[in-house]
Amino acid sequence: MSSIVRFSVSIPGDLAEAFDRRIADQGYANRSEAVRDLMRDAIVDAEWEDADTRVVGVATLVFGHGRPGLARMLTRLQHEHHASVLCSTHIHLDAHNCMEVVVLRGSAARVQAIASALISARGVKHGKLVCTSAGGSLP
Repeated sequence: MSSIVRFSVSIPGDLAEAFDRRIADQGYANRSEAVRDLMRDAIVDAEWEDADTRVVGVATLVFGHGRPGLARMLTRLQHEHHASVLCSTHIHLDAHNCMEVVVLRGSAARVQAIASALISARGVKHGKLVCTSAGGSLP
């Protein structure tokens, strides 16, 4: 582990108070922990800006199970990209709706393209890609 570096930041008091309220609501014990997480988020966001960087993402899809052929099409898309699909989980939300959670790994461009294809499939009610790091650039 590297040494601890201390630095100071000058910000308006009302911004500090708002930040303190926010991090307290999220369960942070102190500002340092919250700032470390913000820094890591910025590093991960930068990874996704480089199309060739290897990343991990989770595509979440909500859809009605009654849509003819949709589940088959989502499965087909995943098989077409089997090298990038680490796993998927199918969840029955209620009598009419399902959720598919697909964990993807590969270049940022590839993961985004696969997630976009899944999310934009006709019949998907809502979809979202959560972008994270494969861990290589995080100290």
